Amino acid sequence: MKKFLTVLFYVMAAVYPVLVFTLLVILKLPVRILSLCVMVLACSFFLSFTGRNKTDVKKEKKALDWRPMVSSALFLIAGIVCFVTNQSVFLKLYSVVISVVLLSVFGSTLFFEPNLCFRFAVIADKSIAGSSYEPQVCAYCRKVTVVWCCFFIINGSIATYTALHDFGSEDLNNKIWSVYNGGISYVLMGLLFSVELLVRKMVDKKMIKAFSFTKFNADSRPDGHIVCFEGSWSDGVYKTWKDFLTDSAKMRAFISQNPADDWILHCEDYWYFLCTFTALLQCGKRILLTQNISEAFIAEVKKPGVEFLTDQNAAGSASIQDIIEKSDLPDEQYIRSVPQVDSDKTRILMFTSGSTGKPKAVPQRMTEFELDNAFIISKWAKEFASRKLVTTVSQHHIYGFLFGSSLPFTLGVPFRRTRITFPEEFEKLSDTEYMIIATPAFLKRTVEIEEKLPLKNPFIFTSGGACSAELALSTEKVFGFCPLEVYGSTETSGIAYRQQNKDGLKFTPFDNAKIWLGDDGCLRIVSPYIKDPQGFATADLAEIFDDGRFILKGRSDSIVKIEEKRISMTEVENRIMQTGLVSDVKVVALQNDVRQYLAAAVVLNDKGKKQFENTEKYLVNRYFHDFLMQYFENVVLPKKWRFLDALPVDAQGKKHKLEIEALFEKQ
Repeated sequence: MKKFLTVLFYVMAAVYPVLVFTLLVILKLPVRILSLCVMVLACSFFLSFTGRNKTDVKKEKKALDWRPMVSSALFLIAGIVCFVTNQSVFLKLYSVVISVVLLSVFGSTLFFEPNLCFRFAVIADKSIAGSSYEPQVCAYCRKVTVVWCCFFIINGSIATYTALHDFGSEDLNNKIWSVYNGGISYVLMGLLFSVELLVRKMVDKKMIKAFSFTKFNADSRPDGHIVCFEGSWSDGVYKTWKDFLTDSAKMRAFISQNPADDWILHCEDYWYFLCTFTALLQCGKRILLTQNISEAFIAEVKKPGVEFLTDQNAAGSASIQDIIEKSDLPDEQYIRSVPQVDSDKTRILMFTSGSTGKPKAVPQRMTEFELDNAFIISKWAKEFASRKLVTTVSQHHIYGFLFGSSLPFTLGVPFRRTRITFPEEFEKLSDTEYMIIATPAFLKRTVEIEEKLPLKNPFIFTSGGACSAELALSTEKVFGFCPLEVYGSTETSGIAYRQQNKDGLKFTPFDNAKIWLGDDGCLRIVSPYIKDPQGFATADLAEIFDDGRFILKGRSDSIVKIEEKRISMTEVENRIMQTGLVSDVKVVALQNDVRQYLAAAVVLNDKGKKQFENTEKYLVNRYFHDFLMQYFENVVLPKKWRFLDALPVDAQGKKHKLEIEALFEKQ
């Protein structure tokens, strides 16, 4: 019975103007009789909504729905006033009161967020809450709420006019009031609903929606959505979402046939990297990301049972391009059956150099990567979404992975298949707007040979080292944009940012990062990207200001960054000692007008002295250079060598860095 009365109440509320017209004009029912009927119905509805069945007594008490109670009260008041005055105008004012109430409800949420339309949207689609596009949905719903408020003002004003104005006779007054409030107002409301629905569909297509490596499904993007491009955007050589589903399915089929748990991944081609990395996640494998694939390094990492996937010519590896380009096409069901990935259970090792001098694998999860991406998206999603992405950075390092692979995939931003390796390549990027992911070293090489690049409204992120004030100024002059610098590391991910034309040298911590200085003057960090709740102790000396921002004042350990490569000088020293020709060595980082580089001061042992007796120095340099090429990339190898009888030390036997550096000031 209660459900029947509820349905009856809402039906009567909807057809109220038509019902009043029928009873007053057509059936000629006296006003007082009609008002009594209204009061009886109002009381019945009120008792129905506030009453409880005996079986409900023991149940937990729930909050009552106030809306039908208010409407019942309005019905009752209108009936009482109408009965006392014997004037039908008070029945007509019910429509005005409804508009006023709705205006109050909608309007109040403009000041007490979230707005009402957004609340309805979240109830209808629970995926909105906490998503990357939640702020966009909220902003759109606020506009819709304002439109409805304007409608209620206009509709209430017209309803008031039709209720109070004398059009010549009582019958004509009732007819005009009924035609508008029982017909035209509903038509206008329906039109508003329809127009808003069409606008919503158009807005939804433009909405920036994020689907990370662990959250996407086959229908997350249209099959024709462009994921990747070659050369410049206007060249028209693209890879689509359907291509991604197909190629990642090919890799998944290959990987799933192998029981190995650990897989080394090195891939210069960003498209191959994307498809292979995704497939490894979907197969639940542990991924070992490394930029260094020299034979000696791989021999240290590739233990028995460890597989190796690459697009390069490397011994003991499986060719990614052969798997993707030559394997059979999986059936459509397999392609579109995307396995779900639990981000908390993902296992990734990113190889870097540790202060111990040994190759260091830093364990990571997609959980922390996605949190990092979510913050970047919350601040700069529009800048990414309005551009095509190019990068100069390897995806095997955390900065290159997050900004050059994970972010564009998550946001659906088309990215270039190969990274930029020569500054002259920027000259060809004048066809559209680009997001540029770069390092200070690459920007420096570019501004040294370019005067003004023909770029259209670029946006530049840079990391892997700090930009000098001069480089930031030169970059803005040549590119037309002052780079936005991100501070972080493999262990911490992104922590802070600055743009020197606005912030000077001060970094602003991310909103979710807490920083302080340790007793050694080095920065300590706690953030969602760091799994240890105690945070992470960096080797970066810093000064923190009262407003929470900070400046960096150098590093306290032996880790330096050459180009975008993070290298341990201790590791270089250890490798030199492995030659068996050296008794002592010290590697230092030097800086000239062009870039930072390493220099090595070496003391040969007896075997080394005998081997290089009467050998020209450049040949000795070449020997050590070739030896180190087994373990490091050429860009990080020492560029200067000094061969001494002994290294300068103090009374305690400690080598002084400044004295070592002074050795290289002379030819």
